[in-house]
Amino acid sequence: MFRGVSALNLDAKGRLAIPTKYRDPLLNQCDGRLVVTVNHSERCLWMYPLQEWDEIEKKVVALPSLDAAAQRLKRILIGHASDCELDRNGRVLLSGPLREFADLEKRVVLIGQGNKFEIWNDLLWAARRDEWLSHDHNNGPLSIELESLSL
Repeated sequence: MFRGVSALNLDAKGRLAIPTKYRDPLLNQCDGRLVVTVNHSERCLWMYPLQEWDEIEKKVVALPSLDAAAQRLKRILIGHASDCELDRNGRVLLSGPLREFADLEKRVVLIGQGNKFEIWNDLLWAARRDEWLSHDHNNGPLSIELESLSL
């Protein structure tokens, strides 16, 4: 399980040093093999351990090809997916197109999301987080799944 927020720096080659607390779990879970793709609704990246990505990819590939929304999702998620591997220093190289999509420069934020990570431009993350925190949560009904949560 990946959770928490980590402020990190990309190096000049676009490598991201994964925090130490996640390295052993990633090596044990997927031998350090990861897949990075774009988020279909936000300007950030998703980074999955390989076996987690394989499950997502199977579900996306199974969507009907004649459905425009499904085809769009396939193009975005699978079309941008990039295989990555932790190097001996615990870093992952993010491709230029992925960095460009998420406007990643030097300072980034890695957000644990349970089965995956999100990688954000630090300023965009701060703005979106503040927006979500200030949003009036009493506008509209919650989904059945959210209503069932007891926090």
